[in-house]
Amino acid sequence: MTLRAFLDGAVSGGLVAAVCAYPVLSLIRLLKARQTINRFAPEAHQAKQGTPTMGGFVVLAGLAGLAAIRPETAPVVGWVLLFGLIGFVDDFVVPRLMPGKRGLGWLPKLAMQVGAAAAAPGLIGLSFSALSVAVSVVAVLFFVNAYNFADGLDGLAGSLGLVHFSALAALAAVLGVPLPAAVLGATVGGLTVFLFLNAPPAKVFMGDTGSLALGALMGLATLAFFVGPAGQMRVGPSLGPLVVLSLMMVAELVPVPIQVGWYKLTKKRLFPMTPIHHGFETVGWPESRVVWCFALAQFVFAIVAIWWALNLGGAA
Repeated sequence: MTLRAFLDGAVSGGLVAAVCAYPVLSLIRLLKARQTINRFAPEAHQAKQGTPTMGGFVVLAGLAGLAAIRPETAPVVGWVLLFGLIGFVDDFVVPRLMPGKRGLGWLPKLAMQVGAAAAAPGLIGLSFSALSVAVSVVAVLFFVNAYNFADGLDGLAGSLGLVHFSALAALAAVLGVPLPAAVLGATVGGLTVFLFLNAPPAKVFMGDTGSLALGALMGLATLAFFVGPAGQMRVGPSLGPLVVLSLMMVAELVPVPIQVGWYKLTKKRLFPMTPIHHGFETVGWPESRVVWCFALAQFVFAIVAIWWALNLGGAA
C-alpha cells in the first residue's frame, strides 16, 4: 500500500463526492426519502423525524468516480456498492412498496448480507475454503452491523469512519499489507464531504445505503491483514492493533444482542438503552458530547493501534 495511492484516492473521491453532494441531496429530497425515527429512541430524536436519508450515496458517488478513474479498483468498489444496494432496498424500496414498513425484515436483510460477504475472500487474494468463507462472512457482518448501529447521531458514523479508515491505511503502511489504498482514500475523502452535510443539525442521514456499504469495506480491509503469502489465512502481529482499533465497533454492536438476551431472560434492561450511544443520552449526556467523546475515543484507539504496530508488530 502506498501513501500516494491513498492520497490520490482521497483527492479524487473527495472531489467527486463534493461535486455530487448537493445534487444527491436534492434528488433525495425529490424522492422524499425520509428517516423514520424509532419510537423507542430518546425523546430529543423525535424532532429529527422526516430528515432526508440515504446520504451515504455521497460517499458511494466518490467511490464510483474512483472506479471510473482507476479501473483496478472496480472489483472492490463494485462489491461495496452491492452492500449499498442492499441498504437502498432497506431505506427506500421496501418502505415505498410496502407503506408502514421501516425496511427489510432482519432475515432477508441478513441473507443478502451473507450472500454478498461470501465473495469477500476473492477480493483480497484469500483462497476460497469453507473456513475462509465462514470467517469472512462473520468478519464482514460484524463490521456491517456495528457501523450500521453507529449511524444513530449527527456526525457519529462519519467521524468514527473517518478515523477508522485512516488508521487502517496507516496500519497497512506500517505492516506492509497490500490494502486497496485508493479505495480507503476515496472513502475518507467522501466521508469528509458527507460530514459537512451531516454536521448537527444534520441535513441528511447516512442511512443503510451508506452504513452497510462502508461497514462492509471496513470488514474487508480488516480481513486483508490476515492473508498469508500463499493466500492462506494466518494470524500475525496485526491482530492486537486491529482489535484495539475496532473497540468502538465492539462497543456499538455487542451490547445490542446482550441487551436483547438479558431482557428476554429477566424482563429487565442491562443497559439504559442500546445502541450504547443512546444509553449515554438517556443518562443526561447531550448528543454533541456523545459524538465528541466517541470520536475522541476512536482517535485514541487508532493512535494506540498504530503505536503498537510500530513498536511490537514488526513487518508482517
